[in-house]
Amino acid sequence: MLNDVMGSSLRVLNRIADSPLVERLGLEDRAQKLVYEGAKRAAETAAKAAKRFSSKRPSERPRSSRKFDLTLTEEQQLMRDTLRRFADDVMRPAARGSDEDSSTPDGFLEAFGELGAIAMSVPEALGGAAERVSAVSQMLIVEDLARGDMGLAYAALSPLSFVNALVQWGSEAQRASLLPSLLEGETSAAALAVLEPHPLFDPGALRTTAKRRGSDFELSGEKSMVALADRAQWLLVAAEVPKLGPRFFLLERGIEGLHTSDEPAMGLRSASLGRLKLDKVRVGPEALLGGEAALSTDGGAAYDEAVDRARIAWGAMALGTSQALLDYVIPYCNERLAFGEPISHRQAVAFMVADIGIELESMRMLVYRAAGRIDASLPCAREAYLARTLCSDKAMEIGTNGVQLLGGAGFIKDHPVELWYRQLRSIAVMDGNLLL
Repeated sequence: MLNDVMGSSLRVLNRIADSPLVERLGLEDRAQKLVYEGAKRAAETAAKAAKRFSSKRPSERPRSSRKFDLTLTEEQQLMRDTLRRFADDVMRPAARGSDEDSSTPDGFLEAFGELGAIAMSVPEALGGAAERVSAVSQMLIVEDLARGDMGLAYAALSPLSFVNALVQWGSEAQRASLLPSLLEGETSAAALAVLEPHPLFDPGALRTTAKRRGSDFELSGEKSMVALADRAQWLLVAAEVPKLGPRFFLLERGIEGLHTSDEPAMGLRSASLGRLKLDKVRVGPEALLGGEAALSTDGGAAYDEAVDRARIAWGAMALGTSQALLDYVIPYCNERLAFGEPISHRQAVAFMVADIGIELESMRMLVYRAAGRIDASLPCAREAYLARTLCSDKAMEIGTNGVQLLGGAGFIKDHPVELWYRQLRSIAVMDGNLLL
């Protein structure tokens, strides 16, 4: 069994290293190094497995560290280098056209899939390449993709969020049925649908319902701002089960009663946003994420955890786009001359840039700490809410200040700042639809 798991993981790593996209991004050496390290680790694991498992009882296994440590592992650093190059070379050049078309470019999801992010998010035991699934690693993926373009990041991360939900809370049958096609790239488009189109949306008080009809469920309601609504093959829809609370349901595209329509918005337009209308959609008990076990109190706890993970994910989205804006306005203010000197020599300008940097670091600490508590198996509801509150507030402020720093140039499409402003405004609206 151990050999099968390690063999599967190494095959995934080799497929990533041989990807033509990795070659185009100039990351062959780093990718080959990752494969080497994976092979080395597999050999060491095989040599020590018998001794480790025979000498330790389950109660004696080491627990994950609860220390808050921002030091990245070598694998995380390689992942960041790869994703940042992908964001700079693939996402940013496509951002403007995708925003104007209100659509995710053809081939983009497949190009992202070649990076192996989904495989690295699935444990080895389930056919993936992750020795241990880390919320911090997932958060870094979100941040680095949002640095390229938040809308395209939302599109790319929707299938990844779907996979994360399956890994965390799916039943064995659901994992066996859906994960292989997602890992192999046969299914590239999937999405979460939590947000609803009404003011003061609360993910804990859903208006979409899932009423029992014998052993089946009947779903009715609406969902908004759903990424890839025009092409998602699978949807994970949140609905209120009377007397139980919110639960997730797996819906396949084309099921009777499910209708989709385009919903272009102010921001996130490149994610192919759409609205779902569920008109008495009838599904069997197998569609309930986690199966019948999800009808217990554990199912409610899983949904609450999903909301926390979503809030951390949207906080990371704010980090990535805010960092892109800061990296853009600093050289602009140093090079833009007014009255014979750079405008950064003016205190009002310099202080505004400094404030962006300060607020960005505050946001980063809250988001990283919340994600770190997940990896340490600690409750994170408070930390996730604090991260969401600060990021939704300061993201709008950073976007506004970015436009202000460019003056009239910030209002036109010659610069990306107006696009980032619109993207950052969406952080306060989005609650759900992504998760680590």
